Amino acid sequence: MSPEPSSESSVLLLRLAGPMQSWGDRSSFNRRETRPEPTKSGLVGLLAAALGRPRGHDLTDLTGLRCGVRVDQPGTVLRDYHTVSDYRGLPLLQAGVSAKGVQKPTSPAKPTHVTHRFYLQDAVFVAALAGEPELVGALADAVRRPAFPLALGRRSCTPTQPLVLDVRPGMLEAVLTSEPWHAARHARQAYRRRQGGSVAEVDLPATFDDEDGTDVVNDLPLSFNARDRRYSTRRVRHSWLTVPTGETAVGGAAAASSHDPFALLGW
Repeated sequence: MSPEPSSESSVLLLRLAGPMQSWGDRSSFNRRETRPEPTKSGLVGLLAAALGRPRGHDLTDLTGLRCGVRVDQPGTVLRDYHTVSDYRGLPLLQAGVSAKGVQKPTSPAKPTHVTHRFYLQDAVFVAALAGEPELVGALADAVRRPAFPLALGRRSCTPTQPLVLDVRPGMLEAVLTSEPWHAARHARQAYRRRQGGSVAEVDLPATFDDEDGTDVVNDLPLSFNARDRRYSTRRVRHSWLTVPTGETAVGGAAAASSHDPFALLGW
């Protein structure tokens, strides 16, 4: 991964929110799961679509961006149950293809496929991508006026606006920490009830690219070519950020004295 950017680097802040999101990293065929937060492959795919790049285009400049994702509102998991059949009553084809690119028949023949697809509903994330100012500025312009439709992990998951929050100079973690909380109104109200009043700051989980990170994830895209999809691994670091809520603290004594062991879990 790229090292922590210098103060001369720029950071693109994206707000990732919508009715549904789905960020898979190893799912395939009949079971398509989602990670609890956006993947780097999903973010690179969104940026490549905004730029209008074909699937076989080189991704080196985009994968070289340093990435951080903050969980402002974790949402809940939705399971979508599907059955798929051919209206003519014919046996279904496999998802895999032959060397000639032709789908193979199921063996033994199957008249129906059962699939499970998982989504995050009512989730809000703030993603930060750091790199050279010229590239980051071009990406911000592209996301505001995308060449292809943008999606939150899957084509059916459309984002709500605003998608681009800002482009700022500085260090990735500092910029992500300074951006105010973007939770929805109902999530803020639930948090106030747990805290006994309004608070000026909230602790939010975040994940960062880090060569010395203790966790390894397989979501660094090398190619989006439909016949040659390839991914590599990256190391990440998990952390907590103390973020401004944009509210004035009220009922401070009661809030400070209350002890809620589940507060950081969002319960």
